[in-house]
Amino acid sequence: MCGRYVSTRRPQDLVQLFHVTDWRADEMLEPNWNVAPTNDVWAVFERTSRDSDDAGEVGRELRPLRWGLVPSWAKDLKIGARMINARVETVHEKPAFRSAFLKRRCLLPADGFYEWQQAKDPATGKTRKQPYFIHPEDDQVMALAGLYEYWRNREVKQDDDPTAWLMTCTIITTEATDAAGRVHPRMPLALSPDHYDAWLDPGHQGPDDLRTMLDQPAGGHLDARPVATAVNNVRNNGPQLLEEVAP
Repeated sequence: MCGRYVSTRRPQDLVQLFHVTDWRADEMLEPNWNVAPTNDVWAVFERTSRDSDDAGEVGRELRPLRWGLVPSWAKDLKIGARMINARVETVHEKPAFRSAFLKRRCLLPADGFYEWQQAKDPATGKTRKQPYFIHPEDDQVMALAGLYEYWRNREVKQDDDPTAWLMTCTIITTEATDAAGRVHPRMPLALSPDHYDAWLDPGHQGPDDLRTMLDQPAGGHLDARPVATAVNNVRNNGPQLLEEVAP
């Protein structure tokens, strides 16, 4: 699974990297070295413009979304805390994800992610969970395959009220490979740049094409290094969380 990750790139850099055509400068997120479920995270997605002048034109957006997908039929948003990941093997058939899989796909930029491995403390002999930071060896941005969804807050009566709608997202996971596989059996699925356009296209991909695409995750080598257990506490943040420690 993926329960924590790192996202520190400037939105201006993400706009260029992902060829975004619509980003609002007033929507800002601080660099986050300990992204946790229900946090707002950067997401890249495409949708059709609703403006009368260019109705039907597809634009690529960079927006902050809440991590933890809340299906449109959910009665409250608490369910999102349990929907932070979607397994690639079943994402196309699970009721919570299958509609978004066909129509609302996104990319979630990340510097890397954390996973925990059971380890024995040599000083005490007790078993504890050792966190690892897993990231591309070349430190390039990881484009994690994700889904997004709209949720209508039924307690807000007016549709045009900014608080009436919430956009949420989830990360698709796959079997871990490379260094990640030595730490944990699952990992977030990252896509390569040649798949960005097809993955984000909201209307021209069938389920079989999409599943084939997810069978070919981004290449490249991952590095895993042990980091301090300070990352276990979601209140802790900062670049010091990435410093290597003795395992």
